[in-house]
Amino acid sequence: MSDLKEEGFKTSDVLSALAGVFDKMPDKEKQAQIKKTNGIFQLNVKNAEGKEAVWVIDLKKEGKVTKGPVKKPDVAISLSDDTFIGLADGKVNAQKAFMTGGLKVKGNVMLATKLDGVLKGAKAKL
Repeated sequence: MSDLKEEGFKTSDVLSALAGVFDKMPDKEKQAQIKKTNGIFQLNVKNAEGKEAVWVIDLKKEGKVTKGPVKKPDVAISLSDDTFIGLADGKVNAQKAFMTGGLKVKGNVMLATKLDGVLKGAKAKL
């Protein structure tokens, strides 16, 4: 999924890998993940240069990762490129990042907590 790549963002590598996991996932497994998560996550990621890129993880209908904002995500998460990489690696605690302002959430905060499980599950499949 090279169309997910964004120059200067480490996040794009992780999300490209996640998209690959979704693409290879058997349909039954993908439907179970969609049913379990039931949400659309919009990630607004800012890199060290202050440039922002937006990705969307759709685990409500299609089970895929796309680039660019959507009209009504269930949850919009704003964070830095480094914070996202830390979350994906399991080195950063999402609650701690939220409490210290390193991660901002608009929309369904409880749904945002499910993203951690999605990232960990995908990492296990890589």
